[in-house]
Amino acid sequence: MKVAGDGPTVVWLGGFMSDMTGTKAQALADWAIANRRAYVRFDYFGHGASTGDFVAGTISRWRRDALAVIAELTQGELVLVGSSMGGWIACLAAMVVPERIAGMVLVAPAPDFTEKLMTPEIPPEGHAALAADGVWLRPSEYGDPYPISRGLLEDGARWSILGGEPIPLTMPIRILQGGEDPDVPWRHALELAQGLKGTDVVFSLIKDGDHRLSRPQDIARLIAAVEEVG
Repeated sequence: MKVAGDGPTVVWLGGFMSDMTGTKAQALADWAIANRRAYVRFDYFGHGASTGDFVAGTISRWRRDALAVIAELTQGELVLVGSSMGGWIACLAAMVVPERIAGMVLVAPAPDFTEKLMTPEIPPEGHAALAADGVWLRPSEYGDPYPISRGLLEDGARWSILGGEPIPLTMPIRILQGGEDPDVPWRHALELAQGLKGTDVVFSLIKDGDHRLSRPQDIARLIAAVEEVG
């Protein structure tokens, strides 16, 4: 979905098992319309309105989706807004076209989540299911269990950006992170902030914030961050 307007195009990159109709994505669409700002939101393969079997999705595939949207639906400078897994995808996409990125806003970013957040929490029965069937149904607080594939976990390790060389991103970056986030610990998001090569990085800890950061005050912070970097 595309909103015509001026300024750097704001591109929404959603989270794992989320879609472009969520509260934050819609709030940015409303802001873009009201302020005549260019805006694009989309669903990855296997998410929301897009076709494909979710369990066949990988970080590689969803990265390609983001790059295809950028190439085909946008021109000029961009502001990438990534939520949760979308924060990881935003970083991976920005590393391909850094010259086009005016700034980034990352909400509860989850880089390397397959390896650093998900794999350590797989119970013995989960490992058994992955070995036998290639898929584990991970319980979720947000609804039905998430199908986690062995392919997703193995592919995710290929795109690790934490714990090695500085992440080669130097554009202005704002990170919004909930202190009460049960899915992405604030220290994990802080590790990303500290690993970025650039110095124009602001990490904002919302002490009572959850993972979604979709309350009115959180949305206000998100919009202010977008306006600040682009």
